[in-house]
Amino acid sequence: MTKNLMFAAKVSVAAVVAIFIANMLRLDFAISAGIVAILSVAYTKKETINTGLNRLYAFLAALFIAFCSFFIFGFSTVGFCIYMVIFIFLCKIFDWHSAMAMDSVLISHFLTFGNMGYAALKNEILLFVIGVGMGVLVNLTLHKNTGYMERLKEETDEKMKYALHRMSQRIMDVNLADYDGTCFEKMDESIRVASDIARENYMNQFSKGDVEDMEYIAMRRRQRYILFEMYKNLKEIKSVPSTAKILSEYFEKVSEEYSRENTVKGLMEDYEDLYSVMKETPLPTDRLEFEDRARLFVIMEKMKEFLDIKKDYVLIHCQEPEKRTFNT
Repeated sequence: MTKNLMFAAKVSVAAVVAIFIANMLRLDFAISAGIVAILSVAYTKKETINTGLNRLYAFLAALFIAFCSFFIFGFSTVGFCIYMVIFIFLCKIFDWHSAMAMDSVLISHFLTFGNMGYAALKNEILLFVIGVGMGVLVNLTLHKNTGYMERLKEETDEKMKYALHRMSQRIMDVNLADYDGTCFEKMDESIRVASDIARENYMNQFSKGDVEDMEYIAMRRRQRYILFEMYKNLKEIKSVPSTAKILSEYFEKVSEEYSRENTVKGLMEDYEDLYSVMKETPLPTDRLEFEDRARLFVIMEKMKEFLDIKKDYVLIHCQEPEKRTFNT
């Protein structure tokens, strides 16, 4: 809600100031500068710049098409209709959809002027520059929402820690209450919001392509999928095998040490020790325990995948920031 209100405020300021400047310059159709500004403001800096550039290309094309159409058919309804047909097709080809109405409003002013002379061209170009310029200018104040992003990271991590803690309990208790996977729904929402904010922060930067937040959330999303696979396997376990206790204790340790700062080096070493112990444990004679131990072994291998994702992330982030890229 706050974000929408701020966006509305920015659009309003851009429109009002654009109209004010156009009036100060005594331009005809000064209100159009405000309309152009309204249509030029986007939610992020990069989106606003890209929108502005596309509008510029479309506007130049519109001027050329209008000049040819009015030269051949005169400054009439027919001339304007011919211009619109050609311009709309061009907008469809180059994906300039948002420029169709805005540029056509500016071009329609030439019908009132009855010419495309220097004064008329200057008027429309200034309306365009003022409107788009204000749209870009109001977004230059945008910056990374660092505090909120950090809270979202912590929130996501806490939900994953909780999931690991519950898995540790479920290994030792086949009748664990409320073990129904609802924690993953909350985790997904947290990851979704964090991903949106990370991308917005990235799109509000012009200089260094800081993608650390996006990479971090992408890493946690991959871990979430592994956690869910572990959860599904745990749901199938019907007993408490002899190897359950040591695996439960390991899950609890991972849960307690789960954090952004943890390089998982120690956890990986503990995993290798645990893996050796479980392999050396004599096979059960009971079929149910045999099947459940097999499932625990699968879960343990999934845990290695879970830790490997974080290990790979740590290795990547040992590089210089400028060597990292992220496809948005």
